[in-house]
Amino acid sequence: MRPVRGVARALLGGLFIAAGAQALLKPGRYAVKAEPLAEQVVPLLEAVDPRLPTETKTLVRMNAGVQVVAGAMLATGTAPRPAAALLAGTLIPATVVGHPFWRIENPEQRNNEMVHFAKNLGLLAGLLLAAVDTAGSPSLGWRGRKAVHDAQKSAKKSLRKAQEKASTQLHLG
Repeated sequence: MRPVRGVARALLGGLFIAAGAQALLKPGRYAVKAEPLAEQVVPLLEAVDPRLPTETKTLVRMNAGVQVVAGAMLATGTAPRPAAALLAGTLIPATVVGHPFWRIENPEQRNNEMVHFAKNLGLLAGLLLAAVDTAGSPSLGWRGRKAVHDAQKSAKKSLRKAQEKASTQLHLG
C-alpha cells in the first residue's frame, strides 16, 4: 500500500501546488470572485484581531500560500495528515467562491459549475481520508487507550502480587 499512498499524496498535493501558484501569481483574477465571501469574513477577522489582513487580494494570496506549502507537505509525505486537513480548509472557500452553480441561470453553464463543485467535493473527501490516514500505524487515540489499558493491567498485577506477599507474610509471621 505504501507506493499507492505515496503516489496518491503526490498527485493530490501537486494539484494544490499548481492551483495555489496560479492564485499567487494572479490574485486579482481570483479576488473578483472571492469578494462576496471576503465581505462576510472581514468582520470576523476584525473581531479576532484588527491587525489581521482584510484586503481580498491578500486573503486570496494567504489561501494560495497555504495551498502551496500544504500541497508540498502532502506531496512529499511531510506531516501529511495536518497538511491534508489544511488543504481541506482551503478547498471549502475556494469551492464556494469558484463554482457557485446555484447563481447561474444558463443551464449548460450551471451544469458545468455543478460538475466542478462535485469534483471539489470528491477532492475534499480524498483530503479528509488523507487527514485521518495513519499509514497502517495505530492512531494516537488507539495508542492512548492502549497505554491506559496496559497501565491498569500492570497496576492490578502489582496489587495482586503485593496482596499475595502481604498474605504470605501474615501466615509466616
